[in-house]
Amino acid sequence: MAHNGLVSETGSPVASEVRFRRAPRLWVFLLLGAIVGAIATLVVTSLAPADPKIGFGATYGYFCLFGVPAGFALGALVGLLLDRRSTRLARTVSAKLERVDVPEA
Repeated sequence: MAHNGLVSETGSPVASEVRFRRAPRLWVFLLLGAIVGAIATLVVTSLAPADPKIGFGATYGYFCLFGVPAGFALGALVGLLLDRRSTRLARTVSAKLERVDVPEA
């Protein structure tokens, strides 16, 4: 009965070294980056007067084609940098696998 080398031949638990880190969820950074890109596009588009022939909505939609992917990429970059930082701050801890038997009622 071997559990990835954590249990000896006699069945007693053996301590092993495990790396522990808090990894950021990348999808959160991607989503927030896209939202920030859309909001930044809205702010930049509203600073200039809208062309009456085209309208504000169409202008905003067109520039969202550039702002949202730029925010998405910026969010990905921030998420990857934080992920890299979390690997450097990872800690090595000692872990021991123990088997606990629950008595039946």
